[in-house]
Amino acid sequence: MLIATTAALVAGGVGWLVGHREFADACWAGGTVVALVPAVVWVVGALRKGRLGVDLIAVLALAGTLLVGEYLAGALVGVMLATGRTLEAAAGRRASRDLRALLERAPRSARRRRGGEIVSVSLDAVAVGDVLVIGPGEVVPVDGTVRAGTAVLDESALTGEAAHVARDAGDEVRSGVVNAGGAFDVTATATARDSTYAEIVRLAREAGAEKAPAVRLAERYAAWFLPLALGLAGVAWAMSGDPVRAVAVLVVATPCPLLLAVPVAVVSGMSRAARRGVVVRDGRALENLGRARTLVIDKTGTLTAGRPRVLEVTAAPGGLSPTDVLRLAASLDQVSVHILAEAITREARHRGLDLSLPGEVTEEPGRGPTGTVDGRRVSVGKADLPSGQLPGWARTVDNRALLDGATVVWVTVDGTLTGALLLHDPLRRDAPHTVRRLRRAGLRRLLLLTGDRPEPARQVGMVLGLDEVAAGQLPADKVRAVREESGRAVTVMAGDGINDAPALAAADVGVAMGARGATSASAAADIVLTTDRVARLADAMDLAVRARRIAVQSAAGGMALSLVAMAAALLGWLPPAAGALLQEGIDVVAILNALRVLLPAPGTGGPPLEPEAERLIERFAAEHEDLRGVVDAIRDAAHLLSSDAGPDALDAVHRVDRLLTEELLPHEFAEEHQLYPALNERLGGPDATETMSRAHTEIERLAGRIATHLTLADAAGALLPEQLDDLRASLYGLHTVLRLHFRQEEESYFSLSP
Repeated sequence: MLIATTAALVAGGVGWLVGHREFADACWAGGTVVALVPAVVWVVGALRKGRLGVDLIAVLALAGTLLVGEYLAGALVGVMLATGRTLEAAAGRRASRDLRALLERAPRSARRRRGGEIVSVSLDAVAVGDVLVIGPGEVVPVDGTVRAGTAVLDESALTGEAAHVARDAGDEVRSGVVNAGGAFDVTATATARDSTYAEIVRLAREAGAEKAPAVRLAERYAAWFLPLALGLAGVAWAMSGDPVRAVAVLVVATPCPLLLAVPVAVVSGMSRAARRGVVVRDGRALENLGRARTLVIDKTGTLTAGRPRVLEVTAAPGGLSPTDVLRLAASLDQVSVHILAEAITREARHRGLDLSLPGEVTEEPGRGPTGTVDGRRVSVGKADLPSGQLPGWARTVDNRALLDGATVVWVTVDGTLTGALLLHDPLRRDAPHTVRRLRRAGLRRLLLLTGDRPEPARQVGMVLGLDEVAAGQLPADKVRAVREESGRAVTVMAGDGINDAPALAAADVGVAMGARGATSASAAADIVLTTDRVARLADAMDLAVRARRIAVQSAAGGMALSLVAMAAALLGWLPPAAGALLQEGIDVVAILNALRVLLPAPGTGGPPLEPEAERLIERFAAEHEDLRGVVDAIRDAAHLLSSDAGPDALDAVHRVDRLLTEELLPHEFAEEHQLYPALNERLGGPDATETMSRAHTEIERLAGRIATHLTLADAAGALLPEQLDDLRASLYGLHTVLRLHFRQEEESYFSLSP
C-alpha cells in the first residue's frame, strides 16, 4: 500500500509538472482509492469489535477529497495513512504464543510394565493404576506415586528450583518433572489428560487467549479527537454551505500525529531496547510496560543466579580442615551428575584445590555418592544420623542452614561425620539496584512468587524490600495471583522457567529471562531479556516509560497544531491541498520529536565507563570471589574462640592475620587507589565513593586491632583471658563489615559493568 500510494503521488507530481493535469489527477485519485479501500476494511473491522479507531477520519477525508475533486489532498492523506500502517506493522510483529517448547517437551509415549514385560504405549493408552518405568533423563509422563526405592527428580520445570528432590516409595510424583537419578517405577494416579503437565499447557493457552487486547495509546486519544474533528467539519459545512471547506477540515484533522508519531516513538523505543539486550515483540507491550504499576517476579534464575553455590564449608572440631573437607567432597562429586555435586566441584576448582580420582563409587538416589578417595571411604549427601542425634557442631550447621535458607550436604569420612557444606542460590549482584530503579520508574507494588521453600524466599524479599512474598507456588497459583493483580493495575510478570510460562501469558506484560536458550517462557513472553542480567528489566522499564512519554508529547503536540489548522480551515483560510501540505509539516515536527527516543535520556547514568574502568571492575569482582575464603576464615576463627581459646584458636587467628596482610588489605588498598579514582568520573566525583573509603578505613582499623592482640598473645605465649572478648568482637565485627562492604561494592560499582 505504501509503495502504491507513493508511486501514485510521485507520478501525479511528474504529470502536473509537465502540464498533464488530467493524468496527474488520475494518478492522485488512483492513489486515494488504493488507500481508501483497505482503510474502509479496517474501519469496518474495528466497528465490529465495538471500537472506533483513528482510521475513520482518514476514511472520511479520503472519500471527501474524491467527492469534491481534491485529488492531490487525497493522495497525500493516502501516503500518510499507508506510512502509519507500515510503521504499525513494524511495531506490532508478535511472536507465536503457541508455547511450542512446552509441547515439544511433553512425552508422547510411556513404558508400561505388565508382568515381566515392558512395552512402549501411547500416552493416551495409560490408565490409572498402570505401572510405568521412568529411565534416567526421562520426563515423567503422568502423575503418580513412586512404587519402590527412591526417585531423584529435577522439578525445575514445575517449581523453577534447580536443586534435585528425592521422592521415596509412596511419595507423589507430578508429570513434567525429569528423572535425575536411576530408573524407578511409578504407579499412575491420573491419565495424561488430567495430569499436572497437561494442566500447565492448558493454563498457558487459556491465559494467552483470555488476556484482553490492550487499548493502544493512539486509540485513547482518538476517542475524543474523532468526535471533535467531525463536529468542526460539520460546523464548517453549515457555516459556509461549501462541502470543500468541510473536506479541508477533515484533511488537516487526519490524525497523522497518532498514525505516525506514536508508532515512530514505539518503534524507536523497541530499537533502543534491542541494543540493550531487550527484545520487545509488540508495540502494545512497550506501551503497557510504560504504564505498569505492579511487578510479579519469580526468584530462581530471575532475582537469583539460578544455580547453587557453596556458601560455607565447616569441619568437625579436632578433625580435618574445611579445605580438606571440601577437597574430599569435590573429589568424590566429580563423578556425580547431581546439581549440588557440580556446585561443590566448581567451588573446589575455583579455590585451586587438587582433586583426586575416586574409586569404587556407588551412588544411591536421594542419598548421594560413596567412594574411596586417597584410601579413605567418603560419602557426600544425607547424614545417616537423625537430626536429634547430630553432634553439637552439626546442629549448629543445621541451625545456620535454616537461618540462611541454605541446603546442607554432609561429608562422612571412614564412617564418621567429618564436615558439612552449606549451599544456596545467591542473589544476583544487580538485583537490589534493579529493584530500586524499577520503583523509580513507576512500579508501586512488587511481589515475589516462587516454588522454593519459605525461608530463602523470605530472605530474598527482605533484602530487596519487596512488598509481598509467596513460596511453594505452582503454575496455577502464579496464574491466579497474576490475574488478581492485573485486575487492580497494569501488571508485569517476570520469570525464566517452564513453570512461569502460563503466568507470563496471563500478565499484561510477560518478561522472560531468555539468555539461557529458547524456552516456553520466552515463547509466552512479550519481552525477552537476551542477556543474563536482571538489570535489563529496569532498562526496559526506563525505556518504555520514556518512549511512552515522548509518544504522548508528540501526539498531543501534533494534534494541538492540527486543531489550529482545523480552525483556519473552518474559516476558509486553508484549502484542502494546502491543508494537506500543512499537515505534512505538522507530521514532520511530531515525528522528529518522536525520534528523540533513539537518543540517550539526558542526565542519566553519566558518561560511559572507560575500558580501563571496566577491566578494573572485572578484576576486583573476581578478587571478591577469591576472598570469600578469607571472610569465612575470619568467622571460623571467631567461632573457635567461643569454644576453645587454646593453641588451635591462636593458630586460627594467626592464619587470619596472614590472610589479611597478604590478600585482603592489598585488595582494599588497590581498590582505594585504582578502582575508585577510575569510577569517579562515571559516578560524578569522589563524594560518591567516600562512604566506601570510610569502610576501608574501618577494615584496616580492625585488622590492626587483631594484629595488636596477636602481638600481646605471642609475648605472653598464649591468648590472655582479658583479650578474648575484644578479639572475638573484632573478628566478628570485621566479618560483618567485610560482608556488608563487599555487597555494597558489588551492587553499587560492579553492576556498572555491562
